Amino acid sequence: MSTNACLVSVVIPAFNAEATIDETLRSVRSQSHHQLEIIVVDDGSTDDTLAVAERHADCDARITIIRQDNAGVAAARNAGWQAARAEFIAFIDADDLWAPGKVERQLQAMIDGGGRTGLVYSWYAWIDAKSRVSVKSDPVFHAGEVLDYLFEGNFIGNGSAAMVRREALITARGFESGLRASGAQGCEDLLFYCRVAETYRFAVVPEYQIGYRYLPNNMSSDMTRMFRSWMLVAEEMAARHPDRVALLDRGICNYARWLLRRALAGGRLRYFVSVLLLLFRRNPSLAVKVAALGLPRDIVSATWWTFRSLRHRELRRPLPSFLIGDPSQS
Repeated sequence: MSTNACLVSVVIPAFNAEATIDETLRSVRSQSHHQLEIIVVDDGSTDDTLAVAERHADCDARITIIRQDNAGVAAARNAGWQAARAEFIAFIDADDLWAPGKVERQLQAMIDGGGRTGLVYSWYAWIDAKSRVSVKSDPVFHAGEVLDYLFEGNFIGNGSAAMVRREALITARGFESGLRASGAQGCEDLLFYCRVAETYRFAVVPEYQIGYRYLPNNMSSDMTRMFRSWMLVAEEMAARHPDRVALLDRGICNYARWLLRRALAGGRLRYFVSVLLLLFRRNPSLAVKVAALGLPRDIVSATWWTFRSLRHRELRRPLPSFLIGDPSQS
């Protein structure tokens, strides 16, 4: 099957993205696959995001803009794909970038994989505010049945890396807006990937095709909320896959260890403490294991004494308000 005439819908959720959406749209409009429907979902922006998107729409008839009150990234993605016309739909956040061949290569992999292939992903590189690559993701080659791999860690890495078959989106019920309502926005992409993987096979394009922008004020920088979000995803998956709880616990440990190292490296001790407390309240033995295997010796010693005191005091108290969060502010 030739891919040249195949329409692909691109959904761009955007909230207060005036500083980055111009470059994002340029990277989408410059794709080597030209048969695109580009849907920008303005999620209640209060800056000039809409004006920037409209300037692009004025010179590119492939662009459609949807406006909605602020409802979060999951709701914005859902509004976009539900309005899309194509069988294959790709998502990119309004601060990320694509290499020119991203859509073309993923579309070919999707078609080559056949009807049971519901999602195709590519590798990504972290970029800074000036779009400079800081580090590349580890190359991964997970394909076919990948649910167990996702339980151990989000190897896809972000919400801008995947192309999805429409029927897979329908089967997975789109993206879960309930995480935001629970004050745990952040892992909507992981939960979606898990839901798709329960039914469909995955394929990979082994190339670095996504620039994933990490900024101090973006959603993934709130480590407490991200970890809380990850744990909610694990709870949903554990309810349907009780035989895989050990894998899900391993994924929680892996993610907690990664967050703790990031918190230490950035001098963000509040997040270090909050992530440890959340893990400890969920499973004290996992918290001790994470500290023992993934942290410097002096931090392990301090953490051990903290855990000893927590056993007598903290478990009798409600979590501090900054750990629980305010869903209305997420």
